[in-house]
Amino acid sequence: MDTPVVVGIVTAVWAFIGIVLPILVQFFMWRSPNKGILQIMLVLSAVCCYVFWLTAYICQLNPLFGPQLKGDLLRVIQQEWKP
Repeated sequence: MDTPVVVGIVTAVWAFIGIVLPILVQFFMWRSPNKGILQIMLVLSAVCCYVFWLTAYICQLNPLFGPQLKGDLLRVIQQEWKP
């Protein structure tokens, strides 16, 4: 899949968890004393997981270094993998 599609889908999932679920908790647990704690837990979990995922995904798009191969190994690969 293309990068914007993947980022959009994952953003939508974490936005649902961090925005929609706390609103649903407000309506379904309106009498619970732990309602606020659950809402904060959902928002913080969504933000932290999304930032971690986004950082890891962006780092994989443009790696800082590739595989480090020695010269003799490269010659063997060139000889063995000729079409």
